[in-house]
Amino acid sequence: MKHIVLMGDSIFDNVTYTQGGPSVIDQLQSELSSGDRASLLAVDGDTTINVAAQIRRVPSTASHLVLSVGGNDALRQLDTLQTPARTVYKALETLADMAARFNADYRNMLKQVVDIHKPLMLCTVYDSVPGLTPALQTALTLFNDVIVRAAIENALPVLDLRIICREAEDYSALSPIEPSSHGGAKIAKAIARALSAHDDSLRACRVYV
Repeated sequence: MKHIVLMGDSIFDNVTYTQGGPSVIDQLQSELSSGDRASLLAVDGDTTINVAAQIRRVPSTASHLVLSVGGNDALRQLDTLQTPARTVYKALETLADMAARFNADYRNMLKQVVDIHKPLMLCTVYDSVPGLTPALQTALTLFNDVIVRAAIENALPVLDLRIICREAEDYSALSPIEPSSHGGAKIAKAIARALSAHDDSLRACRVYV
């Protein structure tokens, strides 16, 4: 029997944004086989640094962990991204510094999650949010590069939310950066499919959509 624990941010903790519809955790539970269960540790608004508190609450019965975090780290860089730069090269230096900080935070967080010694799957940050400009989509590639590189180096599978959530209806009408029930259903189905297709150890870097 599986006990899947969802960690991270409001990609999983989206009940506030579903307008009365089912949330990701409810949708995932409905996708699981009889006897399997899902638990939610993810917290709306959390960043990579906040995951440490979630780690302390991982139950001993957990069989698989799924982690989606990084979007709020990116949001906190909006002021930096709007800072004027004299040249393109100076702008790239700013982006490089931003990526380096996220890289350090994400890898420090990931080491703590890996040290739990539970099968683990990582998620990318989706980039089809309604109203997201091409410039901000480009900036998100820096965050996703960190996540994918870390997954490869740790031989971890990746759930690519960039491919899964590509339609406007995947996002909440209450807050366009959050998944709607429609988007949440796609995420839940993708998690269930991935865990069904992958061996129980999850020790291989594969991408699931």
